[in-house]
Amino acid sequence: MTSSDPKTDLHQYLQQGRDAMVWKLDGLSEYDIRRPMTPTGTNLLGLVKHLVGVEIGYLGDTFGRPFGERLAWEESAEANADMWATPDESSEQIVGLYRRAWTHADATIDALGLDATGHVPWWPPDRSAVSLHLVLVRVIAETSRHAGHADIVRELIDGTAGLQPGRESLPPGDKDWWQSYRDQLESVARQFGQA
Repeated sequence: MTSSDPKTDLHQYLQQGRDAMVWKLDGLSEYDIRRPMTPTGTNLLGLVKHLVGVEIGYLGDTFGRPFGERLAWEESAEANADMWATPDESSEQIVGLYRRAWTHADATIDALGLDATGHVPWWPPDRSAVSLHLVLVRVIAETSRHAGHADIVRELIDGTAGLQPGRESLPPGDKDWWQSYRDQLESVARQFGQA
């Protein structure tokens, strides 16, 4: 059995989620990365922008490590201001900000032990005390959840799916195979829809 370091393992899973999020934007137009693809407006660039605040809040503010850059949308009275890019926010700015946020978060991860205690400012006081371990699990879960959203949104835009380039984690199949597979699922679903 090989040994591993829990903090290194957690950090690796977080980085995989981060990389997946950024990859989902690759090769798309500004329109496509901003396009609302669900009734609630889910869009690729908005998901990345949202994760900026997740990283800064949980792996910065929670441990008394302020980021040092102002996030304009935090001062906005608009609901969901962190879930979409305004016309004056470029994709390069948001992706760059995300990379700086994760560099800041990485410094927190490197500096502290998993048992280090912080306080989540926006949680109720009776449960705001947290360990770095708990926060890392929380941020990994949040990042992975949104990477899953991004995977579906990207597939709806241009058919690209999977974990990362060259490692899609999908069964092999050409367009015809996938259409046949989808038709099979639709057929089964219709059987239950008619019942």
